[in-house]
Order: sequence, then C-alpha cells, then structure tokens
Amino acid sequence: MLINYSSKELDLCARLMRAEALAEGELGMLMVGNVIVNRAIADCLDFKKIRSITDVIYQNPGGFVGTNSSLFNSGSATTKEKELAKRVLKGEYYHPATNALWFYSPSKNQDCRSTWFNQRNAGRYKNHCFYEPDPGVCAQLY
Repeated sequence: MLINYSSKELDLCARLMRAEALAEGELGMLMVGNVIVNRAIADCLDFKKIRSITDVIYQNPGGFVGTNSSLFNSGSATTKEKELAKRVLKGEYYHPATNALWFYSPSKNQDCRSTWFNQRNAGRYKNHCFYEPDPGVCAQLY
C-alpha cells in the first residue's frame, strides 16, 4: 500500500476521481487519482501539511474544483470507481500523471500551458494537462 486510507477516504478519492475525470474514462480517472495520492505523499510546496486523502480532498485554498460538483456530492462511489481508487492508492501510476501535483483542462482546442503553478508540463491525456515539480523540489515523488 502506498498510503494508509480508511474506507471513507477510499470513497472520497473515488468520488473526486469521478467528479474530475468521468469524461476522460477510466485511464483519466486513474491519472487524477495519481495526483490525489501524490499530494498526500509530497512533503513540499503547497502540500507540506497535507498528509491524508481527506486533507488532499478538502485542501483550502488550493484544492480541487470537483468537490463542488454534483458528481462528487451525489452519494457513494460505485464498486468500479472504488476499484480504480484502490489501484492508485496501492501505487499504480500512469504517465503523464506519474509525478504530477496539478492538472487542469484548457479551453477547447487550446494547447496545454508550458507551466502551471510554476511547474513544468508533464504531458496531456485527453482534456487534462498534467504538471510536475522538478525532481529536486519534491523528492518523495521521484
């Protein structure tokens, strides 16, 4: 297991993955899950006091827009969504989200910005651009 989590945190993680990336399919949801886990294990930048999945989900400021979504707030995650969340919580990683701490969705037909929150673009999957710190900045991610 990559990070300790409760059944409630598994559900929170799965619901946020759904809210942020349902339209991106399972792989997109897994990549969002990578960012969630990375924020919990990174002891750097905006995440120095973020140590749990609950901390990540409800971080303010700097949290996820998806927590305001009906997809997040509409009840428990499905069994499949929880299975996806378990995979990332146990350490499965997917490029370009492998070391990413941020992502965003650019406007339609726009390219990803080269940097976001002063971090470099790690790549794009469908409509999500992922951003990672340099290796020396967040050693826990590398």
